[in-house]
Amino acid sequence: MTPSSKKQPAASHGAVRAMSDRDIPAVMRIQAESYPEPMQESEAVFRARLALTPATCWIWSGPGQGAGAYLFSYPSSKDAVTALDHPFTIPAAPDCLYLHDLAVAPDARGRRAANALAAAALEKARADGLGWSALVSVQRSQVFWETLGYAAVESLPSPARENLASYQVQGNQGAAVYMRQQLT
Repeated sequence: MTPSSKKQPAASHGAVRAMSDRDIPAVMRIQAESYPEPMQESEAVFRARLALTPATCWIWSGPGQGAGAYLFSYPSSKDAVTALDHPFTIPAAPDCLYLHDLAVAPDARGRRAANALAAAALEKARADGLGWSALVSVQRSQVFWETLGYAAVESLPSPARENLASYQVQGNQGAAVYMRQQLT
């Protein structure tokens, strides 16, 4: 069942739905409102990600407004990290749902949009039988992710360690932290 064909979690009168190509302009706007320029990824990379994994990309919309938040995620391998502004690669036997980019527009903050998007992703990961979920916490978001069950990983293999370093850019307040949680 795809995210668009089943009921998704509501959040402060908002709804989560599958992302489509027509959402990319809104995604670009939300990204620009949420991240400093050195952390922004290209439209071409966003479009490639959506084309590769449409079942794991979501939009949150509030009542009477368009897209207010988004999440790009993809099936991956535990302890693999995609570098900032690089395409995803999907392994032959994924064991992890990697939450690559979750952003909430300023006018949608405080409405639990991030929680609803994360819940949709984790529900999909469990339904697909993935044993793990992982992400890179940026902009001092580590506490938020800890409340959702993620824990920091202190040691990563190469090249994950080098890819994690790509998030240490000017404007990223705080350290980039690789985090994961076991789902099964």
